Amino acid sequence: MLKKELRLHYKSKRALLNSDTIANQSLEISNRMLSLPIWNFSFYHTFLSIKENQEVDSSPLITILQGKDKNIVVPKTISANRLENYLLTDSTLLKPNKLNIPEPVDGIKIEDNKIDVVFIPLLAYDKNGNRVGYGKGYYDSFLAKCRKDVTRVGLSFFEPEEEIKDVGEHDIPLDYCVAPDNIYKF
Repeated sequence: MLKKELRLHYKSKRALLNSDTIANQSLEISNRMLSLPIWNFSFYHTFLSIKENQEVDSSPLITILQGKDKNIVVPKTISANRLENYLLTDSTLLKPNKLNIPEPVDGIKIEDNKIDVVFIPLLAYDKNGNRVGYGKGYYDSFLAKCRKDVTRVGLSFFEPEEEIKDVGEHDIPLDYCVAPDNIYKF
């Protein structure tokens, strides 16, 4: 399928998920991540979920990261397809932006090259690790500025598609994708 078709299809599929399913599957995804070989690093970047979009809830993941005493980094939208990253602390004030994404108001800025692992929101992905987001390019631009050895982990309620037909040269694939019942390594 093409990205445009996948966006429509997976937005519709997520719209059918109720809040209990989202909560339970988000917890399953977070617990499943504990078996990934990613826990010896220091800086972990994670998205903050948009509840209205019925995304995987990143709060169980954040709880795990806090329990492991990791540095948690969250994004802030600066301009079209550009993110800055801030350390999430007990004093970090979060406020929804114009897209209703919770973001840090200010705080301790973390440079892209400090980040070891990135947890990435997505709508769909394929068996080659290619992903489909909302189409704005925020994560591809951000990942292009990270170190080459940064570990990229997608989170999804669904299993992979066979193939995304229109992968572009600027699309950066995942290393893993974690679903409620499986972990995919690419």
